[in-house]
Amino acid sequence: MSLNISIIYQDNDIVVINKPAGISVHKGVAEKGETLVDWLMEKFPEMKKVGDEPELRPGIVHRLDKETSGVLVAARNKKSFEFLKSQFQKREVVKKYLALVEGELKNNLPTGQAGNGVIALPIGRSKSDFRKKLASDNAKGELREAVTEYKVLEKFPKHTLVEAYPKTGRTHQIRVHFKAIGHPVVCDHLYGGKRMTCPFGLARHFLHANFLEFVSPSGARLKLEADLPEDLEKVLAGLRKK
Repeated sequence: MSLNISIIYQDNDIVVINKPAGISVHKGVAEKGETLVDWLMEKFPEMKKVGDEPELRPGIVHRLDKETSGVLVAARNKKSFEFLKSQFQKREVVKKYLALVEGELKNNLPTGQAGNGVIALPIGRSKSDFRKKLASDNAKGELREAVTEYKVLEKFPKHTLVEAYPKTGRTHQIRVHFKAIGHPVVCDHLYGGKRMTCPFGLARHFLHANFLEFVSPSGARLKLEADLPEDLEKVLAGLRKK
């Protein structure tokens, strides 16, 4: 197995890893390379029959997009899977992401809290592109509730660094929401549109799951972090020098 994946935390019930960008969590229709599930099965074969779809994604409780890096937790047994799944479904898990978005993002909370905002737009499937999700009337099928809170961390002349807190877990939620308000994630080839930029040689979208907080099956409250990867740090360093 050639994948270079670091473990942030593990015990008899769970394993928490720092997923690199460029690795899919599990096999898909067009996915031919090694996946995170392949790596997990080699390291933790007891996961083989764990989960709602163990033949496809054993042990996987939640997912990150292929080009999104960061903290991801997997269950090593059925009891732990159900325990974690319940927390995600009840929205008891604290999730934080770092994202660099296009343009100068303005605050939109009516409370006037400096640096904070919220995007509450339902999400559905795109009518024209099966790969995409949309937060608009052009979406196909059922629109599902989606809420993303955010905090502005740093502003640059043409970009804004935010910390995003998704309160729901829709596919591509953060990327779709910032696209919907006119500030797509930097270097997002699927949602960036005409405004897409890839500064300082960036080869993937600037989105990193930097923090996860939940209660472990043993009863301990865990707060786990993953530092910003080198490719994203390079972009911020370059912007700060301008």
